[in-house]
Amino acid sequence: MAEKIRILLADDHQILREGLKYILDRQADMIVAGEASDGRQAVRETKRIKPDVLIMDIAMPELNGIEATRQIIEDCPSVRVIILSMHYSTEHIYQALLAGARGFVIKDAAGKELIQAIRSVFGGHRYLSEKVDEILVEDYLMQRHEIQPKSPLENLSPREREILQLVAEGKTSAAIAEILFISQKTVETYRSRLMHKLGLKDTAGLVKFAIAQGLTGVE
Repeated sequence: MAEKIRILLADDHQILREGLKYILDRQADMIVAGEASDGRQAVRETKRIKPDVLIMDIAMPELNGIEATRQIIEDCPSVRVIILSMHYSTEHIYQALLAGARGFVIKDAAGKELIQAIRSVFGGHRYLSEKVDEILVEDYLMQRHEIQPKSPLENLSPREREILQLVAEGKTSAAIAEILFISQKTVETYRSRLMHKLGLKDTAGLVKFAIAQGLTGVE
């Protein structure tokens, strides 16, 4: 008997994780090997469990799914990440694929389509939800580097994006320093650098920018 596809579920809604676990564990070729409730935990659990496939939400506290995907692909390139989200603007799709995700499924289409996506990416293919026009996405990916200006987020380093999200979620410099294991002075330096790079004058501006760019789900 072939080994089952080992899956890690990362979503901050427990009821959704429980529902997906029930559906996936009923498949003969799948097993949910672990769960995570935020992006930072997803990174840790991926390193610990080393799943075949990771189902990742975008809007999660502390570290959003796209930034978590970047870190995971860098550390564990063999893991196939599928983004499962209610957010599916072209920018979200572009950022997810750029981060290394192999699949993108819309939450309201989850279930049968997610099962197809898992089998597809496990087999080495890309899977995009039926609601996503793959041709438009491919054209968009090509045009981003040839014609269209870069997203402001692309001018920021991974650490800057990480700190920007934490600032937008209302974390103090001391709290951020503790989360990231760096000094408070370093955090303040990053905050100043972010405002300089983005042409913003205060923390409120950073928060508005982060929300506008979909970096955090904070309203």
